[in-house]
Amino acid sequence: MLKLFKIEKGLIQEIPKATVEGYSQSQYLEQARWIDAHEPDDKERELLESLLLTDVPQSNDVEEIEASARCFVDQAGIHVHSLFLAHAEGRHKTITVACILQPERLITIREGDPADFRLLRMRARRGQVEARTASELLVSLFEQKVENHADALEDLHRELEAVSYMVLEDEEAELDEAISKLARLEDSNGKIRLCLMDSQRDISFLLRHLRDHPEHLDTLREVVRDIETLMSHTTFLFDKINFLMDSTQGFINIEQNQIIKIFSIAAVVFLPPTLVASIYGMNFDYMPELKWVLGYPWSLGLMVAAGIAPYWYFKRKGWL
Repeated sequence: MLKLFKIEKGLIQEIPKATVEGYSQSQYLEQARWIDAHEPDDKERELLESLLLTDVPQSNDVEEIEASARCFVDQAGIHVHSLFLAHAEGRHKTITVACILQPERLITIREGDPADFRLLRMRARRGQVEARTASELLVSLFEQKVENHADALEDLHRELEAVSYMVLEDEEAELDEAISKLARLEDSNGKIRLCLMDSQRDISFLLRHLRDHPEHLDTLREVVRDIETLMSHTTFLFDKINFLMDSTQGFINIEQNQIIKIFSIAAVVFLPPTLVASIYGMNFDYMPELKWVLGYPWSLGLMVAAGIAPYWYFKRKGWL
């Protein structure tokens, strides 16, 4: 699906779908300053290829991890394949978006629908996205992307504080559930850090290739400083997650050791009475106690005393 945007009076505005369908779509592709291709079909790919005069990148091409395959320049323009953060079933995932910057337009090609693009489209409909050129729009996209990563880290920190209370203060908490939440938070934090590292590399590339646009350089450098700050925050979150994970596992080990301790003490306490019962359960012909009138109460009392003695000893030693 293609969404087309134009620049009018310094603002990004979406070209209505009805307008595009009423005329030749290729005509509006020429006029559009931002073409957002979300999972384009074969016909839409042909339209884009006629505009780019080259092949539209496929999913496998976009996912390449080599720096030379993610940031490069060719006859179609400046290519930046950047990682964006998205949600999937309560977890974060990363989506690679191919951004192609030409002198007159920006083309983005993506398979998923990250929140950054939904937010940018919503802001464009409200007339809140200022841009006079396609390059300024690309810079705004990266600026918004880093801001969204900052918001995601704030949400992550709030969730981590709740898990911290669960582990360290809530005596009724389910520690198994805490471990599951910590694992999810660690995964999300890792994906955010990966996106930040990728953005840092992309912006360094743009700083080298947008030297003819000095008005963007200060903004890009400020975004780089924000990324460095957020990277430090992800390190802090990693350390706190690891601390809480170790604490949770320690508490679980303590609980398990306490249960094993109870079973061990119970086994020792019941061992002497069992020995007494075993002795009087022997089938020998000559056992004087068999003829005693008080033989049965004697054996019961002996078993009780044999059980109380080790319990009293453990209590006195402070082991209970």
